[in-house]
Amino acid sequence: MAVICPTVTAQDPHAYRAQMNRITPFAKRIHIDLMDGLFAPTISPKPSQIWWPDGITADIHLMYQKPMEYIEQLIEAHPHLVIIHNEADVHHMHFAALLHRAGIEVGLALLHDTPVEYAEQIMHSFDHVLIFSGNLGFHGGVADLRLMEKIAQIRQNHPDVEIGWDGGINIENVQKLCRAGVDVLNIGGAVQQSDDPAAAYATLNSAISDL
Repeated sequence: MAVICPTVTAQDPHAYRAQMNRITPFAKRIHIDLMDGLFAPTISPKPSQIWWPDGITADIHLMYQKPMEYIEQLIEAHPHLVIIHNEADVHHMHFAALLHRAGIEVGLALLHDTPVEYAEQIMHSFDHVLIFSGNLGFHGGVADLRLMEKIAQIRQNHPDVEIGWDGGINIENVQKLCRAGVDVLNIGGAVQQSDDPAAAYATLNSAISDL
């Protein structure tokens, strides 16, 4: 079954703590957005400043132009998964190898306009591929469901890779995304901006458990 993964997208430590405290009472796996002000227009706490409670599976989505500059901080944080962008300025396969050596899974994110073919030659080095349909550095993106065609393209040559979706997931489209083959549903605004985040999370989980 697909996993609902609430997102933390914060621009300062106070907001980071508030968002983390809002979702960790009920979430089992979370998605932490980190932004550098270059690749993404906003700036978040750095990898050395982030934290999560014991017992939580944490993924880091690194929206950085030069992710290799933070490799040591990422290894020290030791999340479950680190996602970098295909469009980042990095030797992707070397970056993945260093994290794998440290026991950390690695993901590759594709921006809205990046064809799957652009990443095909390196995709075998990654455990996870993230289809990005959001706004870099902000909650509240729109899910462009035309991007679901990327799921079939990825599955054709990489049947075992975990596929994530980031951007605009809500109760109206979550089942459609699951049926298309998304494994990890990274959800920001629909949970974080809800009056009752726990209830919103439960509703989304119930919707996909019926599939």
